[in-house]
Order: sequence, then C-alpha cells, then structure tokens
Amino acid sequence: MTPAATPAHPHILLVEDDEVIREATRMALERYGFPVTTAADGLEGLEAFHAVRPDLLLLDVMLPLLDGVGLCRRIREESQLPILMMSARTDPVDVVSGLEAGADDYVVKPFESAVLVARIRTVLRRVPVAPAADAPPAPFAPPPQSSPSPPAPSPAPPSPPTLPSVRSFDGLRVDTDSMEVRVDDRLVPLTPTELRLLLEFSAAPGIVLERSTLLERVWDYEWGADTRVVDVHVQRLRAKIGSGRIETVRGFGYKLRRPA
Repeated sequence: MTPAATPAHPHILLVEDDEVIREATRMALERYGFPVTTAADGLEGLEAFHAVRPDLLLLDVMLPLLDGVGLCRRIREESQLPILMMSARTDPVDVVSGLEAGADDYVVKPFESAVLVARIRTVLRRVPVAPAADAPPAPFAPPPQSSPSPPAPSPAPPSPPTLPSVRSFDGLRVDTDSMEVRVDDRLVPLTPTELRLLLEFSAAPGIVLERSTLLERVWDYEWGADTRVVDVHVQRLRAKIGSGRIETVRGFGYKLRRPA
C-alpha cells in the first residue's frame, strides 16, 4: 500500500526498469520520508500517474514499452507537475531530448541518494505556492467590562484594496499573486521551472541575465552546472509566450525584450 503524502513529504512516482536500481532508490527516498510509488516500464508509469497523481515524477530515460522521453511528453499534455529524469548516459542528445520533452531537470546515474534528494527538493521548491486562504476568525473573547473612558476616535477610512501585482509587456501579463501568465488574454500553462524563469525575466525587463545567474536563481545551482538546461527551458518558454519576447545576447545570456 502506498503511504499517504504530506506537505513536508511529497509523493514521488519512480519509473525505472532496473529492479535493483528501482528498489534501492525507493528505499533511499523512503528513508528521507518520501512516499514512493514505483513502476517498471513506461506504460505502467503512465497508469500509475493517473492512479496516484504524484507530486513529482522521477523517471529513467531508457524504459521498455514507452521510453522516458515519450512518457514525459504524454504527461506534459495534461500536467505541469515537476519531472526529474535519470540517465546513465551523458550524451547531449539524450539530455536535450529529455528537457525538450518537458523535464525540469536531470540527474546522471550513478548518484548518491543525498544528491538525488537535494535535486528533488530543489525542483519542488520551484512549485508556486497558492495564496493562503483567509485566516480563520479569532476565537471568541468576552467583551471587556465597561469603565469610564474617553470616547474612541472615529475609525480611519478603509484602505483601498491592494491590486494584484501584474507585470505587463505588450500583451504578456504575469500576475505574481495568482501565478498566472496570459498572452493576449489567453491563459498559458507553464511548468514550475518555466514560471520561475519568466518571473526572473519579468522582474528585470531589458536587462541581460547570464546563464550562470539563471542557474543560481532558478535551479539553485551555485556551481558550474550544465547550461543546456537554461537554453532548452528558454526555448520552451519562447514557444509558449512568443519567440520574439526573449532575446538572446550572444556570449552573455538572455533578456526579456521591453515593449517599444
């Protein structure tokens, strides 16, 4: 029976065909408190995804029946949940294919369990937090005993409601309260990583952001990581919000183009 997930320990769906790696990874994740559901091939992984609706998908690139890239694409058609791909190969084609299919990040096997958990937590931190619900009413307290006192001053007029923080750029609207992105009034679904990337660009329109800066701010990498992760996510973001909105500054990085 799959243990129930809690906010502190999100539910992970692990799709890995190698039984030894699958069980070792499952036990390692469960030692860190993560509930884990496992699947041994891509089709079983797709069924498990629909059955348990996990908080994060951890999948191998090389899978029987439906490979990891194909499974990632299928799930991206209906969900923006974080996806972390595993691969024993560092071939650039494999890495880029996984990222282009919609993965948020990748990790190369073999890996230490502590490193994997750190990468999982990093990806999960990119998931936008929904605005908190209204606070519950304060518990009942009896009215104070009446006593002579000067009349209370007239209450101040109510403050005007705070408007949502919206960043607008010639048809592109980024609402940082609701974490919604619209292009020409059309809601655009973004993955957590794509949204974090756009928030960085929209906070500094017209300013060039280096790849290393984006790696640090969006991926929490403080060391020289693979910048292909940035390049592929920028391509995916361009495809969703318009290719001309993010400009490449050759040799430096990217910037969000200011409206004319």
